[in-house]
Amino acid sequence: MSDVDWTGRELRLEVGAVAHGGHCVSRVDGRVVFVRHALPGETVTARVTEDRGGAFCRADAVEVLDAAPHRVTPPCPLAAPGLCGGCDWQHAAPEFQRELKARVVAEQLVRLAGLERDVVVEALPGGMLDWRSRVRLVAGRDGRAGFRAHRSHRVIPVDDCPIAVPGALDDAVARRWRPGAELEVTSDGDGRVHLRELWTERGKGKSRQHSGGVAVQHAAGRDWRLAAHGFWQVHPAAAGTFAAVVGEWADAPAGGTVWDLYAGAGLFASVLAGQVGAGGSVLAVESGRRAVSDGRANLADLPQVRWRTGRVEQVLRDVGERPDVVVLDPPRKGAGRPVVDAVAAGEPERVVYVACDPAALARDLATFAGHGYHLANLRAFDAFPMTHHVECLALLTR
Repeated sequence: MSDVDWTGRELRLEVGAVAHGGHCVSRVDGRVVFVRHALPGETVTARVTEDRGGAFCRADAVEVLDAAPHRVTPPCPLAAPGLCGGCDWQHAAPEFQRELKARVVAEQLVRLAGLERDVVVEALPGGMLDWRSRVRLVAGRDGRAGFRAHRSHRVIPVDDCPIAVPGALDDAVARRWRPGAELEVTSDGDGRVHLRELWTERGKGKSRQHSGGVAVQHAAGRDWRLAAHGFWQVHPAAAGTFAAVVGEWADAPAGGTVWDLYAGAGLFASVLAGQVGAGGSVLAVESGRRAVSDGRANLADLPQVRWRTGRVEQVLRDVGERPDVVVLDPPRKGAGRPVVDAVAAGEPERVVYVACDPAALARDLATFAGHGYHLANLRAFDAFPMTHHVECLALLTR
């Protein structure tokens, strides 16, 4: 416990292991320092950026005294201390970024689920730049669009973003906006850009669609028409890749019963419906009404898909059927015990879990283990290059 605020203090650090969240761990005077813009094994000078007391503080490496062999020059000048908070690992070579993410996934599995497993993070097609098809910006006090600094409301204005799909931000950065407005940009599968402005006026949320509104996407052998700013995978190759893995692992029997939980607009439901056929049943559960509406429209040719709108844990209370397979793609916080308990109560032979946070995945795997399910397979994908985020798909069997 520290009674002294270290904010602004400069520390010479020997950088240790990577930690979940886009930083590495160091220790000084009995305290943990989470340091960004550093790599394991380096010696750096770091400036403390946040200290709320207690056992740890946060810092940025402002000078590298002894560089790691995997350090590279960031492609974006704003990927630096005190500037844009969007990317975490631009200073690491691509293959080492994936190694760092693999270490994080493996550490979370051990720490939270008691699972020892070798993890390899696979690259998606397209490289490290020009991949981000969905971007959220904010207008600063001068009306210029930008991104927030790390753990801050301060806006860093931008003219472009090297990880965004080329041209996607042109309209947003060319204008001046009402200060504080948020801007949602989507570049869809046909290359069309959709731009929506959101702001608060007299305590009420307002929005205006400046361009587009209905996105076209292509995945799993289908063309999709969806709300442009609703949920869809950010990386252009992610939806098709994940749908293929889900289909391979689900292997739902003809005439079988499958649950697709947190179904979005039905990407995985479309694959599962093809497996069970006209004589089978796919229950698609999604809380977002617009997503359900889009799903029903896009999968109108698949009457075996039954849609339920609502929170997963509430819908499953009265389903009254036993599935052969369950697929779930929960939000970042994970499914949680009530959902895992409800899925396990259905006694499916296989569960395919799609996770965007390895800690949440590991917690839920531990809960599944209590019901007799074990981790049969795991694949991890670098669906968010340059950031600390990683997507994992897990196959559970009894």
